[in-house]
Amino acid sequence: MALHAQFLRLPELSLLGPRWRSLEARADSSFFLGWTWIGAWLESYGAAPELLAVTDDEGQDVALALFGHAMQPRLLGPAATLSLNQLGDPAADRPFVEYNGLLTLAGREEEAAQASLAALASRNDWRVLRLGGVAPGAPLLRFPSHRRTRVDASPVYQVDLSAVRAADYLSLLSANSRSQIRRAVKEHGGALPNIDRATADDVGPWLAEMRQLNAGRHADNAWEDDGFRRFLAALVSSGLATGEVELLRFTDREGLVGLLVNFVHRGRAMNYQSAFAAARSGKDKPGLLCHAAAVDHYAGQGLALYSLLAGKDRYKQSLATCQEQLEWWQLERFSPRLQVEALLRRLLRRPVSA
Repeated sequence: MALHAQFLRLPELSLLGPRWRSLEARADSSFFLGWTWIGAWLESYGAAPELLAVTDDEGQDVALALFGHAMQPRLLGPAATLSLNQLGDPAADRPFVEYNGLLTLAGREEEAAQASLAALASRNDWRVLRLGGVAPGAPLLRFPSHRRTRVDASPVYQVDLSAVRAADYLSLLSANSRSQIRRAVKEHGGALPNIDRATADDVGPWLAEMRQLNAGRHADNAWEDDGFRRFLAALVSSGLATGEVELLRFTDREGLVGLLVNFVHRGRAMNYQSAFAAARSGKDKPGLLCHAAAVDHYAGQGLALYSLLAGKDRYKQSLATCQEQLEWWQLERFSPRLQVEALLRRLLRRPVSA
């Protein structure tokens, strides 16, 4: 059947939620395209992007996506920009979507992508398309743009849990990483920390504890942002109910070691947020200990991967046994002003992100 794609005003969340979950149940999609993530984002930030709906001849959903439409700052003035499953507002996009794309009925991905590309091409009210956190070769990257710029690429460091089940986890790591974790284990009584999983009553106090532990540790601290804290609380509460989110608290006989917010989806656990107690000595590595305990926890559950999600942090690389990549792109239509800007950037050697 032919597919029809159109941009619509965002429905009430009470109507969109069941519709989104219905398609999600029939899609092979990432956690970040599910309603647990999308619904928490829309509700917490009061975001009102447009809905792209791809339907068949019977009006049944084949693909859904959200597009924010905003005038984004550029070197020579704002440019009309569409952002996939983001708003185009740095504050509202702070949750940082990954594994981004269209939520699509399994088996109809190619048709849905073609219909979506045609719908994007039919609009004349934008000049830049932002595709953040997409896999290399993502279908929407085929849009026939005048200029394509990969703004960033990030490794996604992961632990192959089947390999962990076949061998000791530490034996899969570098000698330096093994040594650091073993020294830290000795500092904590010779064993990995114990793990407690949050119930609904624990969410508020444990997230407050994470905020306190992260205070003053980052120059741009998301934990001090009201919108982000609302989002995280909604995400964890909703995800606990569906089993897609775990809030874990790690302790030993001397007290708290750390906390993690993890997603569990389609055989993959993903660490989204973390908070760690202060190191007890120069040899202590509470972060490495908590992640090592999480690896043991998820390997025991039979999951396939433990992902540290996108990021170039050294600790992620030291814990990983494999990796993949996500990318951030800007696709531009022809515009005289953007042409001049591109020339100036080449002359000034300034990246698009500057």
